[in-house]
Amino acid sequence: MITNAQETVMQHRNRMMGLTAAALLALGGCAGMPSAQPDPKAMTFFVTSSNPGKGGDLGGLEGADRHCQALATQAGSTGRVWRAYLSTQAPALGDRGFVNARDRIGPGPWQNARGVVVARNVEHLHGPDNNLTKATALDENGRPVNGRTEKPNQHDILTGSRPDGTAFPGAPFPDMTCGNWTKGGPDGSAMTGHHDRVGPVDNAWARSWNSAHPSRGCHREGLASTGGDGRLYCFAAQ
Repeated sequence: MITNAQETVMQHRNRMMGLTAAALLALGGCAGMPSAQPDPKAMTFFVTSSNPGKGGDLGGLEGADRHCQALATQAGSTGRVWRAYLSTQAPALGDRGFVNARDRIGPGPWQNARGVVVARNVEHLHGPDNNLTKATALDENGRPVNGRTEKPNQHDILTGSRPDGTAFPGAPFPDMTCGNWTKGGPDGSAMTGHHDRVGPVDNAWARSWNSAHPSRGCHREGLASTGGDGRLYCFAAQ
């Protein structure tokens, strides 16, 4: 015979089991919910979904900026001025005719198409705790870009920059910008960064988002052979 006390305990246990089941169902529902939909109007940073078609020949900085602007517009972004994160080199060591990528992209903050902030400002972007990773370095449509462990590997992003976002010195130092973004053949090279922050070894250079290693030539085949597809980082400067 079940006593009143035993009945009370059983009722309490059943209520607790019901609450636990409801909580698990709620968690399961949350886990299955889709992530935030892309919002191009709020986007201020993206990785290009494509190369203009000529490898490292982007038509100079102006052509690269036009590519960023066109992709952003196609995605639905309006009213912003987009700049490619690219440096250029001076003709010779000591000359002033260079451009630093970090000086082209505005003050920040920058967020991807899904509203995730990748950096608060220029210093944060070039610091050790920025939030630019494979999960956040999305293209203009809010889609991820292939990393080193995927096929084809496309984690090399063209930058022509040193880790702090400044330009490499000019001749006699080697070409790190595909002739200031005018070469699309096997000669020359461009510095690239790894958007997924990984490389063949666990060293700082291999984890650099903007200055990991130079490409093998400036043509599409050369860029692909070192793990890239001629993609760019684009930032809303205004």
